Order: sequence, then structure tokens, then C-alpha cells
Amino acid sequence: MRQNARLLLALATLVAAVPLLTACYTTRGAGEDLQAAGKGITNSADKNTNYKP
Repeated sequence: MRQNARLLLALATLVAAVPLLTACYTTRGAGEDLQAAGKGITNSADKNTNYKP
């Protein structure tokens, strides 16, 4: 009986952790997308301005 409870607890823990782990990858991907967009805006601004520091 105790072994079944441990197995059930371990399984429940793994099932609960799956959404948290996938959220990390989603957040990382969103951060990379925002970073790429920022670089694109910076490059566009650099190309379309006469200001040279």
C-alpha cells in the first residue's frame, strides 16, 4: 500500500511539472522573438537616420 502511494505521488509530481517545464521554453522563445524585433528596429533606425555619433 505504501509503495502504491509513493508511486502515485511521484506520478502526480511529474504530471504537475510538465506544464511548468514547457512554459519555460515558451517564455524563452518569446524573449528571443522580442530581442530579434528590437534588433530589427535598431537596424532600421540606424539605416534611416542621418545622425552619426
